Amino acid sequence: MFIGDNCSFGPGVAIVTPLHPLLPDERRALPTAQGEKRLCLARPVHIGSDCWFGVNVTVCPGVTVGDGCVIGAGSVVTRDIPARSLAVGVPCRVLRPLTEKDSMLRFPELFGEDFLP
Repeated sequence: MFIGDNCSFGPGVAIVTPLHPLLPDERRALPTAQGEKRLCLARPVHIGSDCWFGVNVTVCPGVTVGDGCVIGAGSVVTRDIPARSLAVGVPCRVLRPLTEKDSMLRFPELFGEDFLP
């Protein structure tokens, strides 16, 4: 698993890497080329820098989330998310790219009288 710099995670975020077989017999024993048996495999998750994950987001195995993304609360990320995207839902889908129109500087009323642009 890789997590870039300056990421923020809300409460209850889960980043999972294990893959489990769907068939019951394979969950008990999964043969490999070497004759070994494994009950679980893993696929890495890659999260870029400057991402923000809302409360109760689940990131599934093998997913890449690009730099600067915002993932909405309760989302289940099952696919790669391109950089600087706003993505939400179950399954998580990209709503739109993040742009300068999303800047908090456009909403000084949110900060009260002490805000200095």
